[in-house]
Amino acid sequence: MPRYSRRRRKVKNKKIAKNLKFILLVVIAVTQLFPLYWLVTFSLKGNAEIFGDNIIGLPQAWRWENYYKAFTQTNIIRYFLNSVFYSATTVIASGILSAMAAYAIARMKWKWSGLVFGIFAIGIMIPAQAALLPLFQLLDRTGLKGGYLGLLIPYIAGAIPMSILILTGFYKGIPKEIEEAAYIDGCGVFRSFALIILPIIKPAIATASVFTFLGTWNELMLANTFVDSDKYRTLPVGIMSFAGQYSTDWGLIGAGMVIATVPTIIIYFLLSSQVQDSLVAGAVKG
Repeated sequence: MPRYSRRRRKVKNKKIAKNLKFILLVVIAVTQLFPLYWLVTFSLKGNAEIFGDNIIGLPQAWRWENYYKAFTQTNIIRYFLNSVFYSATTVIASGILSAMAAYAIARMKWKWSGLVFGIFAIGIMIPAQAALLPLFQLLDRTGLKGGYLGLLIPYIAGAIPMSILILTGFYKGIPKEIEEAAYIDGCGVFRSFALIILPIIKPAIATASVFTFLGTWNELMLANTFVDSDKYRTLPVGIMSFAGQYSTDWGLIGAGMVIATVPTIIIYFLLSSQVQDSLVAGAVKG
């Protein structure tokens, strides 16, 4: 009997722990999803509701015209396409450069590999605010400020250090026997890198790409400083320009923010499994 009651108590404690864990996860999920719910409802309200008593509730009058005005009365499509161009170009360029640089640092034996890695690591520690004035003067003197290259160069340069840090750790976990076998079969360095190593590090590249995309897509400070023309504005800067000098349609701004949020959600769902595989692989190798 004592043994039976002890077993019964253990089962009961496990059920309680399981229920508490479930409740905790539900609370975390609600906490994570609430900002998205608030943003969507915010975008469907007018100023009277937003600043009235109905702050977090469902809209009393669903103002879908906020989205219609965002697409017809503003340049949000232009801003959106600009952000897509900046983000895609930055992800591709920084991904290619980082993959090759990290491969050279982690897999090749040469005298200055540690020093070069340290220089890239310093790039992570320097805040963008500290480099803002020198970058502004450099781009202004070279005539690049105000155009696409004036943003792409800082974006790509800023994305490379973090990508190298992620990829270098992943490269070091790959057995060198794989490359040695490829060299014996007649593969050169570039062919071995392209056909053997790159497919192995796809999860790490996906992880670096997600971080790069989010950082580029949501970036505001550099885009607001280096771009003057409406033609080259990114989506965050464009949405900021919706605020009027004397009056602001906050529902319109909310609609723009929802439009800006949708691509990040899509990218996360498309690459989430790759990111998880990268994190699991990194944990196992560590």
